[in-house]
Amino acid sequence: MIVLSEKDIAALLPMETAIDVIERAMIAVSAGKATLPLRSTMEAGGSNRMGIMPGAMRDPVCHGVKLVSLFPDNPAAGYSSHQGAIVLFEPKHGSAVAMMNAGLLTAIRTAAASAVATRVLAREDSKVLAVIGTGEQAEHHLDAMMAVRAIAEIRIVGRHAEKAAAFVERARLRFPALSFGSGTDVRAAVGGADIVCTVTSAAEPILFGDWIAPGTHINVVGASIPSKREIDAALVAGSALYVDYRPSTFAQAGEVIEAMDKGLVTRDHVRAEIGEVLAGAAPGRGGRDEITLYRSLGIAAQDLACAHHCLLAARERGLGVDVEL
Repeated sequence: MIVLSEKDIAALLPMETAIDVIERAMIAVSAGKATLPLRSTMEAGGSNRMGIMPGAMRDPVCHGVKLVSLFPDNPAAGYSSHQGAIVLFEPKHGSAVAMMNAGLLTAIRTAAASAVATRVLAREDSKVLAVIGTGEQAEHHLDAMMAVRAIAEIRIVGRHAEKAAAFVERARLRFPALSFGSGTDVRAAVGGADIVCTVTSAAEPILFGDWIAPGTHINVVGASIPSKREIDAALVAGSALYVDYRPSTFAQAGEVIEAMDKGLVTRDHVRAEIGEVLAGAAPGRGGRDEITLYRSLGIAAQDLACAHHCLLAARERGLGVDVEL
């Protein structure tokens, strides 16, 4: 069994590689080449939770489980809000062959999934990016969006102006040629934006349908349980809606569930899973003025595909620590 640290994951899974891995995984999911029980969570004291995400894939052939602690107060103490491990098993005898850091892998694969959707749904000439949130996912989504579109202007919005400004100062060091702005006004930030990413822990909507300009592409990422909603039902109803996996969408995407409960949409409002678009089996953007919305919940297939890639790459490069169980 090989054990891969956070440092190993950073070396083995750069964003551009992760985007390609996730694209192949999403095509496999929509082709029925994965078994994906719904994510389950349990309380772990206060607002803390533990998530369990098992799954199996036939392309690549592997199965495994992600065990992750979701501790929302961690960033204030200098830790990621997602702490955990992925255990990967080989298909011949069912032996555990790898265990690896799940925090960074989750952060990278989540942003890569948004990039995959953005690459096929956002207008080719998209240049203005608004990111709502200033945490770890905001950092990775900036990298992901830069990998798939020629972004020229970036607007960062957070609950605290000083955190948003600090985020921009760090980002300027990496992307000095870009125009940056920061603040706390979500409506002002998304006005005229070509791409919007919501990556917050908000329990109630922070983004509303009448704020979004025609032609915008939106990645809704932060909320992963039915009780949380980053956007309002009107935005769901007014957008061409794409998802990662229908079963988890209808069980866990609070915004979509609310829109259905209010009678604004039915299940048929989901135009396609993103894997269907990637495979050419479903249409993408319908025109320049259409608002496209990708509701990302994250699925075990994304973790398994990235973990499998890291395992093969680690063996090739001699990274990680070999142990016996």
